[in-house]
Amino acid sequence: MISRIDLRGDTLPEGPALRDLLPRADFDVSAALEKVRPICEAVHHQGDAALIDYAEKFDGVRLTSVRVPAEALADALEQLDPAVRAALEESIRRTRLVHREQRRTTHTTQVVPGGSVTEKWVPVGRVGLYAPGGRSVYPSSVIMNAVPAQEAGVPSMALASPPQKEFGGLPHPTILAACALLGIDEVYAAGGATAVAMFAHGTESCPAADMVTGPGNIWVAAAKRYFTGRIGIDAEAGPTEIAVLADDTADPAHVAADLISQAEHDPLAAAVLVTDSPALADAVEKELEPQVAATKHIDDRIVPALTGRQSAIVLVDSVEEGLKVVDAYGAEHLEIQTADAAAVADRVRNAGAIFVGPWAPVSLGDYAAGSNHVLPTGGCACHSSGLSVQSFLRGIHIVDYTKDALADVAHHVVTLAEAEDLPAHGAAVKARFVGDEQVSRGWKVPEGK
Repeated sequence: MISRIDLRGDTLPEGPALRDLLPRADFDVSAALEKVRPICEAVHHQGDAALIDYAEKFDGVRLTSVRVPAEALADALEQLDPAVRAALEESIRRTRLVHREQRRTTHTTQVVPGGSVTEKWVPVGRVGLYAPGGRSVYPSSVIMNAVPAQEAGVPSMALASPPQKEFGGLPHPTILAACALLGIDEVYAAGGATAVAMFAHGTESCPAADMVTGPGNIWVAAAKRYFTGRIGIDAEAGPTEIAVLADDTADPAHVAADLISQAEHDPLAAAVLVTDSPALADAVEKELEPQVAATKHIDDRIVPALTGRQSAIVLVDSVEEGLKVVDAYGAEHLEIQTADAAAVADRVRNAGAIFVGPWAPVSLGDYAAGSNHVLPTGGCACHSSGLSVQSFLRGIHIVDYTKDALADVAHHVVTLAEAEDLPAHGAAVKARFVGDEQVSRGWKVPEGK
């Protein structure tokens, strides 16, 4: 059901050479970009009419309005299963606890007497949040996007999720209920690239946003790439992935269950086990069959994901070598199921989120750990972070110098300006000290001047 890659016996290569040996899904955003271009342009020029036409084409429902009425949000919350409501409320509470601690504060550095630089943190003005609604429904993604934006102090936010024919063109009611619990009253029935284009350009119903965040399929990723530079984005999210670094202390039933839990997202989902224990590898393979047979979404998601080129059991000589492999892989979700798991986890450099030991499965992080589940995929954890309060903040430097503080460093500014052949830069400083010989003596005056 799952292939093997044997990296034992030889010295592991480094960098890209090692990454090339590891499984990864085909996810060609560049090819999808050309397909979303006309969609994005149609939304730009036709506004709500294009959103309505594309909802009929892609979702099979003719909308009368893109904006979700307030009463639909209230009704969804009123009709929500009490157990689901309690779970969502606890997820919100824990996520808010963690993200509130991420707030940045204004800080002033006194560089010299009379000269300071203050860094203040300002939230983006308006954010468009996206919650997928294709194969599955993700109220948890509403929480993971909205809470950090709220804790950052974003003053205006809206959420889009695909219209559902089953619910009369509204997004899934659990998505609407989650919005109501979070106090998000601006919600749109728009999916995929059309939702991103709506936030990027604005329409008659929806003002343009400064930033778009949230996971989605390849069309969402392509639309984000198309609008990069016009709007801010969190990431071009690819198929979800889990890597498990495990040794012979791991429970094969746990490992198999965790691999399956990610495989059920999507046929392109990646499930990777890295281990120095052939016995564990064999035991996990044996566990996969009965566990897969006992679950749901077998033929359309789990089996294609586990048998695809993006999933594998990777055999290594030691946990030390396994660390090199998982750092090269840069997993969205990385579980450490080894002896002294905390110490091993502490040495990991590249991962979207790390789950330590047998009692911290990825599923916990998806819903109720308090951490964020909007994480870098496709190896981007080597250079990028998951969604956080910081994602919605901009650091602005405020430079405040007195005349004496500028005079003290003026000769250095002039010297560097002339070294870069930018004399007007230096002249902008000199103009402030015309006739001040004490200051000008420190300037390097070009020969012949």
